[in-house]
Amino acid sequence: MSEPAPPQPDAVPPRPAGPRDAAPDPRPYDALLLLSFGGPEGPDDVVPFLENVTRGRGIPRERLKEVGRHYFLFGGVSPINAQNRALLDAIRADFAGHGLDLPVYWGNRNWAPYLTDTLREMTDAGHRRILVLATSAYASYSGCRQYRENLAASLAALAEEGRPLPRVDKLRHYFNHPGFVEPVVESTLAALERLPERVRDGARLAFTTHSIPLTAADTSGPVEGHGDGGAYVAQHLDVARLVAGAVREATGADRPWELVYQSRSGAPQIPWLEPDICDHLEEQHAAGAPAVVMVPIGFVSDHMEVRYDLDTEAVAKAAELGLPVSRAATVGADPRFAAAIRDLVLERAAGERGLTPARCALGALGPSHDICPAGCCPARTPLPAAAGTD
Repeated sequence: MSEPAPPQPDAVPPRPAGPRDAAPDPRPYDALLLLSFGGPEGPDDVVPFLENVTRGRGIPRERLKEVGRHYFLFGGVSPINAQNRALLDAIRADFAGHGLDLPVYWGNRNWAPYLTDTLREMTDAGHRRILVLATSAYASYSGCRQYRENLAASLAALAEEGRPLPRVDKLRHYFNHPGFVEPVVESTLAALERLPERVRDGARLAFTTHSIPLTAADTSGPVEGHGDGGAYVAQHLDVARLVAGAVREATGADRPWELVYQSRSGAPQIPWLEPDICDHLEEQHAAGAPAVVMVPIGFVSDHMEVRYDLDTEAVAKAAELGLPVSRAATVGADPRFAAAIRDLVLERAAGERGLTPARCALGALGPSHDICPAGCCPARTPLPAAAGTD
């Protein structure tokens, strides 16, 4: 299902000649929206936040309290909101430093600042062409299509209020942009350096990402790539190869590596992507690996899935095994990532103006699509979605 097509914008008027011609041109866009998952910022927020995440699934409040123990171990505070604030600061600083006049806003799916409130603020400020950056680099239902559904639902709420609706477009997947990959390479090398010298040369690499149901993986990305893990697995494997190759060049060691998964949830009878990181650590220990570096390529920042599932659970499993481990940092607010976002904004804006900009991408897969095609990352229950073909 799709939402009604918004009215087509007027043609972009020519810009008068003058000094501004050299400035980065974001037209036709007049704002950027950072769209993220959200997280609790205190103990009293944990259960209401989880109620938002699980709405419609009928999960009892007592069960949510049990699920929320991960957050309570960290004072009821998810790191994700502070990390998004840092990313906002980095993007704004990069834009200002390069003369890009484009305001940046932030809205969440599950916690304040809520997406609908942010879009209302943007609409009231007069913004009518909005680019969206989701804090998920890869194709999947929960990492792309669901955010598009959230956008459509928020736009519908604004329509019910009688507000003029902006047109929203979503930036392409950026998993293989140099500004995403290069900080991962650097953090992997730093994680290797933190290992004891006696095990460093033989350390193996475990690239981690969020496990999802096999059916969701197999139908991720455009229809022509469905099956056998879909775009979700293919994109992660492409990044893993890039990082492993760069680490090999930097260290001179050809290290065994594997893509593994973490943070599984849901009914146990439903098959999800495997192996789990803790099972993988057991396998590596049994195979005689001297050490493992965990590289969370599936995550933009060190949020709860990283801080708990890797830094707490996986580290505890490694200690139990006597296996030295180190964890690479995520991209976070790295200046190179902020610069990549600027590059993606200007690339999309130029394309909207009918130009053919260079599209940066590393690896074998090339740059992703700008507009999600029909059948891309389908939902089990179809809902209206913005910024796509269907």
